[in-house]
Amino acid sequence: MTIRTRLALWYSAILLVSLLLIAGWIYYEMVVAHPAVAQALAVDGHTPLEEFWEVILYGGLPAVVLALVGGWFLMGRVLKPLGTLTRAMEHMQLNTLGEPLPRHGSKDELDRLTEVFNRMRARLNDSLARIREFTLHASHELKTPLTIMHGEIEIMMLDPSVTPAQREVLASQLDEIQRLSKIVEGLALLAKADAGQLALLQEEIRLDEIVQDSFADAVILAQPQKINVTLNSCEKVSVRGDRHRLRQLLLNLTDNAIKYNQPEGQVEIRLLRNRQRAELTVANTGKGIPATLLSRVFDRFFRGDESHNSEIEGCGLGLSIAEWIVKAHGGDIQITSEPDKLTIVTVSLPLTEVA
Repeated sequence: MTIRTRLALWYSAILLVSLLLIAGWIYYEMVVAHPAVAQALAVDGHTPLEEFWEVILYGGLPAVVLALVGGWFLMGRVLKPLGTLTRAMEHMQLNTLGEPLPRHGSKDELDRLTEVFNRMRARLNDSLARIREFTLHASHELKTPLTIMHGEIEIMMLDPSVTPAQREVLASQLDEIQRLSKIVEGLALLAKADAGQLALLQEEIRLDEIVQDSFADAVILAQPQKINVTLNSCEKVSVRGDRHRLRQLLLNLTDNAIKYNQPEGQVEIRLLRNRQRAELTVANTGKGIPATLLSRVFDRFFRGDESHNSEIEGCGLGLSIAEWIVKAHGGDIQITSEPDKLTIVTVSLPLTEVA
């Protein structure tokens, strides 16, 4: 129920009670307390009670109706800035935090509230900018030492004097460095994306060709776990965007579908045309995602409890990057999951044309 409706109901109740009190007072004065006066005021043979009801019907009720209509109109005028403020805040996004909310300049409580919100947005925007700047600089500074460490360990592993036990330790360290490098690259990518420093190419791309290439890669990745990857449908569709980023999107989705799967499980890939959209689905037969966690799957570094207790590699940035790629191409990404059945990732992208 809106504030306007609620105020109107309260206002109506107050008017009704007021009318009843006035009617009761008039009735008492005309009929009970001074019947002789009421009889003298009666005209055309009307009784005092009839005169009383005429006053209520022809005077009181029209006044109440007029007050209600006027009150409804005035409340709409008064609450209009609040509706404007609400709509502006509903459309507030991370990339629009720097844009102030509209003020109507009346210096009333709503105008001061808007000013408070604008100051809060400015502080929040400044804090997020500092976080993005720190993440970007930190990830950039970490790349050089990680590259040096990676190269040094590779050189050490080539040393013939290194024992098998030492070589195994070095290989483990190399894996961890590579994992850390992927985290740094992912953080740098998302930080640049948040800061608007990543420009996407805008060219017409055959999405079905990228899907077929990613399917071939997924078949190879799935072999160690004996997972069956199938491309059930791949319609010829074209989209406008960045080929490299779309390929990265497909790689992230298929890699997740394979990693978070059961041995000898299934991965199904489909690419269909749905009206003016290209609809890509990647489904797998893993343990699934609890309904309570579905709303957090795109959060950075979020990995469900099952992931924390398993030996699955990953840093929890893949779906965050996938979401950014989809949004940057004007699309939408959703995940549905049934525990121990199917987890389906659906990506919808605007079409340019069908080949």
